[in-house]
Amino acid sequence: MTTTFERLSAILLKDYKLQPDRLTVDAPLESLGIDSLGTVELLWNIEDAFQIKLPADPVDLPTLGDVVRYVDALIAKQGVVLAPAPPGAPALRST
Repeated sequence: MTTTFERLSAILLKDYKLQPDRLTVDAPLESLGIDSLGTVELLWNIEDAFQIKLPADPVDLPTLGDVVRYVDALIAKQGVVLAPAPPGAPALRST
C-alpha cells in the first residue's frame, strides 16, 4: 500500500508531467506550475482518484503537504472505503 502523498504524486507525475524530485510535502503548488485553475483541476482529479466528495467551500492549499492533509481529513470524515487501485496505479492508504 502507498501513502496519500505517493498516490497524489502519481497523479501529478501523470497529469502535470512534473519531475519526481520536485514533489516534496513542502513544495508550494505555485512553484510546481499549478495556479488556481490548475488547483481546481487537481482537486477534480483527486475527487475521482480518492473516491471522495469535495466540499463546495474554497480551501487554501498552498503546499503539496496541505493537499495531502486535506485529502486524508476528507477520507477520514467521509469514511471512504477505497476500491483497490487499477493495475499499475499505487494502492491507497491514508498517511
